[in-house]
Amino acid sequence: MAILVTGGAGYIGSHTCVELLNEGQEIIVVDNFSNSKPEALKRISEITGRQFKFYELDLLNEVQLEKVFMENEIDAAIHFAGLKSVGESVTIPLRYYQTNITSTVILCEIMKKYEVRNLVFSSSATVYGMPERCPISEEFPLSALNPYGRTKLMIEEILQDLHKSDSGWSISLLRYFNPVGAHKSGLIGEDPNGIPNNLMPYISQVGVGKLEYLNVFGNEYPTLDGTGIRDYIHVVDLAMGHLKALKKILTSTGIEAYNLGTGNGYSVLEMVDAFEKATGVPIPYKIVEARAGDAAICYADPTKAKKELGWEAKFGVEEMCADSWKWQSLNPYGYEIKKKFIQV
Repeated sequence: MAILVTGGAGYIGSHTCVELLNEGQEIIVVDNFSNSKPEALKRISEITGRQFKFYELDLLNEVQLEKVFMENEIDAAIHFAGLKSVGESVTIPLRYYQTNITSTVILCEIMKKYEVRNLVFSSSATVYGMPERCPISEEFPLSALNPYGRTKLMIEEILQDLHKSDSGWSISLLRYFNPVGAHKSGLIGEDPNGIPNNLMPYISQVGVGKLEYLNVFGNEYPTLDGTGIRDYIHVVDLAMGHLKALKKILTSTGIEAYNLGTGNGYSVLEMVDAFEKATGVPIPYKIVEARAGDAAICYADPTKAKKELGWEAKFGVEEMCADSWKWQSLNPYGYEIKKKFIQV
């Protein structure tokens, strides 16, 4: 029996594949490389010393996806695939709704047809909208501030309805906070298209000279240094959370949501300082206008995941920064290899 990993070549997906393979699981990866690179799959094998099946396909292609189920004995699915940029989702909302929601419905329809009812879904802390207080627990009211967040919230609601219609389903909804870091080997890491939307790859690209300086969005929030506070979690810790969730769904039925975060909040400038201390690399920055819809403070209450999944984050900020820098310094252009590195 195998675990289907959709979007397995992506940032979180690739790290989860490594941990699954290291644990002895058989995996089948599907990805269309819309925001990932084939090189990531080669490096997963390099890290683990194991091979695995891969299908290049779009989940919206029902015929191709069903072929995966016809050709393999699949026991569960971990569903990462989808578009993930908040800003882009505001510009092209229909594409986000079509890609994220429709592809999930197609996946679930085929899973049901082949009697595969075990699913770990890659959700997001964006489903909490603008929380009134912190830490954020799973019982907080749900809302969304942008099309990306709404796709995650809608999919959670679809999966809730699916379970109500058929109690044989076992589903974990994993609400990520802010993934950072990279595998300790430096072989896989976050490789965003264009200027990064997330803080850590933005910092590390400034550090490597690819970008001139970091834009810090706002310094008038009600925090110690005026910059926004977030819960940053090492991507390997996040990957291990998926393994714990997988074990849970394979041994029980039901649907549950879990926060995956450290329970600690760090400001933007605290992360800049931590990066400089961990790497010795200075990070110039400029304060620019705050972005509309950004919460001042956002961090998790991860108690439920610890209690029910036996999971908790182990890596600290120093390791997050050091591992991010190792990845970026060894791969200044991400997975693309260029003969000459030109500062831009």
